[in-house]
Amino acid sequence: MSAARLPQRLFIGGEWVEPDGGHYEVVDPATEEPVGLAPEASRAQALEAARAARTAFDGWSRTEPEERARILRAAAGVIAENAGPYADLARAESGATAATARALHVGVAAARFRRYAKGALEPVEQPLPPQLTPAGPLGRAGVVGALAVRRPVGVVACVTSYNNPWANAAGKVAPALAMGNTVVVKPAPQDPLSVYRMAEALAEAGVPPGVVNVVSGSPPAVGEAVVGSPDVDMVSFTGSTAVGRRIAEVCGRDMKRPLMELGGKGAALVFDDADLGAATLGIGTTFSFASGQICTAPTRVIAQRGVYAELIARLAAHASRLKVGHPADPGTVVGPLISAAHRDRVESFIALGLKEGARLVTGGVRPDAPRGFYVAPALFADCDGGMRIVREEIFGPVIAVLPFDTEDEAVALANDTDYGLIDYIFSADVPRAFRLASRLRTGGVGVNTVARNLEAPFGGFKRSGLGRDCGSFALHAYAELQSLTWPG
Repeated sequence: MSAARLPQRLFIGGEWVEPDGGHYEVVDPATEEPVGLAPEASRAQALEAARAARTAFDGWSRTEPEERARILRAAAGVIAENAGPYADLARAESGATAATARALHVGVAAARFRRYAKGALEPVEQPLPPQLTPAGPLGRAGVVGALAVRRPVGVVACVTSYNNPWANAAGKVAPALAMGNTVVVKPAPQDPLSVYRMAEALAEAGVPPGVVNVVSGSPPAVGEAVVGSPDVDMVSFTGSTAVGRRIAEVCGRDMKRPLMELGGKGAALVFDDADLGAATLGIGTTFSFASGQICTAPTRVIAQRGVYAELIARLAAHASRLKVGHPADPGTVVGPLISAAHRDRVESFIALGLKEGARLVTGGVRPDAPRGFYVAPALFADCDGGMRIVREEIFGPVIAVLPFDTEDEAVALANDTDYGLIDYIFSADVPRAFRLASRLRTGGVGVNTVARNLEAPFGGFKRSGLGRDCGSFALHAYAELQSLTWPG
C-alpha cells in the first residue's frame, strides 16, 4: 500500500495521534475509487487540539519574527521540493486538473508561505501624532505620545474549503503564524489529506509542538467542536454562506473574531464596446477552473443588447471546445465535481433553469464517462433576474446570461443579489468601468480581467463574508490592535 493509502492520523500537539472515531474513505471524484483513509476525530480530540494550540500560544507569540520567518520559508521549501507527489494527491482527492493542482494548489501554497515569511518581518507599530493634553482630573498638562501596535489574536480555528485544499489552508495558516498566532485546522471532509501533508511540511520545517494542529471528520461535529472551543479566539472560515452564518452566530455569542469568505454570484457586465474575445476567455473560466466550484466565478453574465447574441454564441463555442475528462489527462480542461451529492445539486439547478423558462444553449448533461462526477459546462440564455439560477450560488460550471440596455440597468441587475464578492466589467471605455465600479456593492471589481492581484484585499459585501485578507491585509486580519500611550 502506498503512503497516501495508509490510514492518516491526526496532528495534535506535535504528535501524530490515532483518531477515536476510526477512519473514512476519501474518494477520487474522477474515478469514484478510494484515495486514502482520513481520520475521524472525536469531539474530545478536537477540543484537545484547541488546548494544545492554547498551550503553545505564549511561547510562539513571543518568538522573534526572524524565527517565525525562517520556519515559514523552510515550510515553503519543503512544499516546493515535494510538489510532484503533493500535486498528485491534490488532483486525486479534489478532482483538480494536473496543471491546476501543481500550479494553483501546491504552487500557490508554497508562494503564500514565502510571502508571509516576509510578512512576519513587516513592522507591527504605527506611530500616531502626539496630543497636547490640558490639565484636568486625569493629570497635569502635557504631551501624550501614542503607538498603535498589532498583536496576535491568539488561537485561530482555520476551517477550509474543498475546492483548493492547499492554497486555501496556506492562505489562513501562513499569515496567522506570521503574526504569532497558533492554529487548529479543520479541513473540508472531501479532501483533507493534502492539509495533513502541509502539517508534515511545517513539522519538518521546525514549527514547535502545538503551534499547528489538524483534526478532521466527515460529520459536522468536529468542526463545531473546534469553532465552539473556549480556547479558540478567532475563526477563519471559507465555505458556504449557510455554514458561515452558523459559525458567525457562535462567534457573536462567544465574542470570537470572525473572518468569513463565503458564497459568491459574480456578475460580468459586458458592454457593446468590449473586447469579446477577452470577455469570453475570462467568463469561460467559470466552466474550466475547478469545474465552476469557485466563489469568484462570473456566473451571471449581464450583456448589453448590441453584443448579447454574439457573446452567447462565443461562450457556447468556447464551452464546446473544453475537454471534459480525467484530471490526469493533459488535455483535460474540465474535471469532475467534488462528489455525487454535489453533482446531483448542480444537475437539479440545471433542471430548475429549464423549468423557469431559461434556454439551455449548450451542455448541462453528463458526458459519456464510465465513472466520475462529471457535468458538461452549461450555458443558459434568455434569463431574468428573478430566476433561481440567476439568484442562487450553484457552485458548478453553469452560466446564466441576461440582457441590458443602459448603465443604470446593468448596475441594478448586478447589485440585485444577496452576494457581493467579485464582479467584472468588460468595456473599452476604462474611465466608465472605473466609474461604474464605485456603484457595485461588491468586495472586488475586475476591469477587463478575471485575474487577481494577491496583494489586494480580498473579501465580500453582504452575504459574501466579513473581513479582508490577502497581502498585508491578512496580517491585519489575524491581529488585534493595542494602543500604547506615554507622557512626552
